[in-house]
Amino acid sequence: MKTFSSLMKEARMAKGISQKELASLLMIDSSLITRMEKGERLPVRSQVVQLAALLGVPEKKLLVRWMSEKIVRELEHEPFAKEMLIAAEEQVRYRVEPPKALSGSLRKILKEIDAYKLRLEKVRHLGSAKFSDAYDVEYTYHSNRIEGNTLTLQETELVVNHGITVSGKTMREHLEAVNHYEAIAVIQEFVADKKPLTERFLLAMHALVLRGIDKENAGKYRTLQVRIGGSSHIPPNALIVPQKMEELFDWYYKNQHMHPVLLSAEMHERLVTIHPFIDGNGRTSRLLMNLILLQHGYVIANLKGDKEHRFRYYDCLENARNDHKEAFLRLIAETELRCISEYVSLLE
Repeated sequence: MKTFSSLMKEARMAKGISQKELASLLMIDSSLITRMEKGERLPVRSQVVQLAALLGVPEKKLLVRWMSEKIVRELEHEPFAKEMLIAAEEQVRYRVEPPKALSGSLRKILKEIDAYKLRLEKVRHLGSAKFSDAYDVEYTYHSNRIEGNTLTLQETELVVNHGITVSGKTMREHLEAVNHYEAIAVIQEFVADKKPLTERFLLAMHALVLRGIDKENAGKYRTLQVRIGGSSHIPPNALIVPQKMEELFDWYYKNQHMHPVLLSAEMHERLVTIHPFIDGNGRTSRLLMNLILLQHGYVIANLKGDKEHRFRYYDCLENARNDHKEAFLRLIAETELRCISEYVSLLE
């Protein structure tokens, strides 16, 4: 890769401009141009922008080369330069982007959801424990199916409500069903007690998701670098996961003004993108999303786990990680609309 000095010199010569002429245009001493082209000195940012315009070099190309060399010079004598660069890279990759305007169609879905929520408030008292249990079992079935659990809906009900062991299914699959079903009860009790969402509670929820499955990592942030199968996304370095989680909850409390459905979807996507755990990230992210929805009086958004819906879910997540969140927000909104409309229709 060419150095900043070589880029500058080649562009100057191609333009047929002498060092003295370039110095005059920049209103600096010609000796500084000589030192720049020898790599002994870097210009300031404003001079880089001027050079790009004067020499006909793309501004981005020149700025990237200039900044990279500036960083190297700053860190070349630092004993922890590599670690510093990794931390800086993660900060840039996961910086919070300004919110983008919502499409009219997404706003329409949110209005429909809120209309159903008003109807739900009038009939919510008609729901029975048996009625709610059926929804909790179905949610457990689909959330686990997304992650590869092969228990059927009927088998899931037998496992969580009757303690029956299903022949041919692994112990892990049984534990995933029981743990997730109990996690729903925990978040419902949490919501009923009107407790504020905290990082500590999230860790407790994850500990329940992996109870009996991975004692060493249950309720703990990962200490290793991980990759997400089938995704180009690389989660942040394990060293900064605690920091990213702190930032996540700071973001959450600063964005309470958002529509609850969007807030829940954002927390879902942001948590699974950080991927703070060795295992159980998907289930925990969906539980977190639904906890937020329940806190605001909505119903559980049950993402379906069949092949077609699972593919769309993962595809929307992948796009969201590349700063195209509209599709994921729409998916969650559409799921909530389907679930709340079904719930209300059965009660009315």
